[in-house]
Amino acid sequence: MSRQLRIYNTNSRKVEPLEPQVAGEVSYYSCGPTVYGYAHLGNLRTYVFTDVLRRVLEFDGNEVTHVMNVTDVGHMTTDEDEGEDKMEATARERGQSPWEVAQYYTDAFGADMDDLNLKRPTLMPKATDHIECMLDLIQRLEDNGYAYLTDSAVYYDTAKFRSYGNMAGLNLRGQEAGARVGVDPDKRSPRDFALWKVNQPNHIMQWDSPWGRGYPGWHLECSAMSMKYLGETLDLHSGGIDHIPVHHTNEIAQSEGATGVPFVRTWVHANFLTLPADGDQERRMGKSLGNVSTLAGLKEQKIHPLAYRVFCYGAKYRQPLTFDIVAIRGAGKTLQGLYGFVRYAPPEAEEGDEPWAAEIMERFLTGVHDDLNMPVAWAAVLELVREANRSGEPRILNTLYEMDRILGLRLREVRAEELDLPAEVKEQVARREAAREAKDWGIADAIRNELNESGWILEDTPQGIRVRKAA
Repeated sequence: MSRQLRIYNTNSRKVEPLEPQVAGEVSYYSCGPTVYGYAHLGNLRTYVFTDVLRRVLEFDGNEVTHVMNVTDVGHMTTDEDEGEDKMEATARERGQSPWEVAQYYTDAFGADMDDLNLKRPTLMPKATDHIECMLDLIQRLEDNGYAYLTDSAVYYDTAKFRSYGNMAGLNLRGQEAGARVGVDPDKRSPRDFALWKVNQPNHIMQWDSPWGRGYPGWHLECSAMSMKYLGETLDLHSGGIDHIPVHHTNEIAQSEGATGVPFVRTWVHANFLTLPADGDQERRMGKSLGNVSTLAGLKEQKIHPLAYRVFCYGAKYRQPLTFDIVAIRGAGKTLQGLYGFVRYAPPEAEEGDEPWAAEIMERFLTGVHDDLNMPVAWAAVLELVREANRSGEPRILNTLYEMDRILGLRLREVRAEELDLPAEVKEQVARREAAREAKDWGIADAIRNELNESGWILEDTPQGIRVRKAA
């Protein structure tokens, strides 16, 4: 059955089919990390969403060219033009060069991607490797009348772009009336943004340009790199909802100001990971707010990294998701139960899975194609395993593996792994089996409890005993 992903387009404010310009080929740009610190779990929620979106597109037979930037210069401590460059702030704190900081946190982000089984993008261009194409883009904007030079920067003249702020629904008149005086009094409007900063003698990372020695603005980087690798009109662009009013609004303005053609056909945004309510309101997780948790922190608590991926499947990507360590641990136990089933289930049947598995697979696919409704999809996974255990007909591995092309839980790898039980564990399991054969339930239960206390879980199933490490 042919399927097509329907997804919420932030620009049109509607759930609609994702229609690439060339059938079967999707050009996809997702906003990547600013590598001045570890990615926190809120960031990683967005990257899990990004990965699932790509996996669904590829499941449907599309060839996806996925570009994700690495910002290693120009992102200020606010998302606008004020404050200090985040890279330089961390470099000063650590006593390192910005390039050393960038490499360290780029590697850390790669490790997080591997732990979460996020597919590596087709390309991950670094901003500092693409200064020339950024300068070319500024020149196009200047030639088209969208850029002007002050003593501190080349700015984009937002008044010249008539549709500025449309996607975000910005009230530009209200914004003007309530604006404070910016750091550059020569800006024509408070909402104008820097394309290239000049006359910044204390900034370490600088390059020559026709407008003076300086460095790029954060927004410029994404436009330049996405269009270099994917063309002037992208099929798909994703990021967090915090990018809508500033970063993505400015990407649209500068890209379309340079090219005169639509920049992105479908914009998709993920909501925040929030913290439990403090008073009447929940708070989002963010580095600037000083309230972050990391994947490394979960691992230190002996939580499997993919438990966090399962936890993310508990809410739709457009809804806030409240951080809950108890729920994450629960997701880890559910994941280990799924792994236990996969390890000990009968092998894939050449004649196919049980007929009822196809009906559950249909519900799974309906969920993922309906605006990435992962709670519905995950419920179908659990129903599949539950029905296999209940019916005593567990031939469902083919179906689980197909689901995992989207879930990304490494089920085939788990199946391929030999569970290397320590000799003493094997001996206790054998003793327990002998006690069960002799109907000595007291000894059998005592052995189970000893194993549980030492970190091993025994599960008696219609297919025999399963032994797994505790989550």
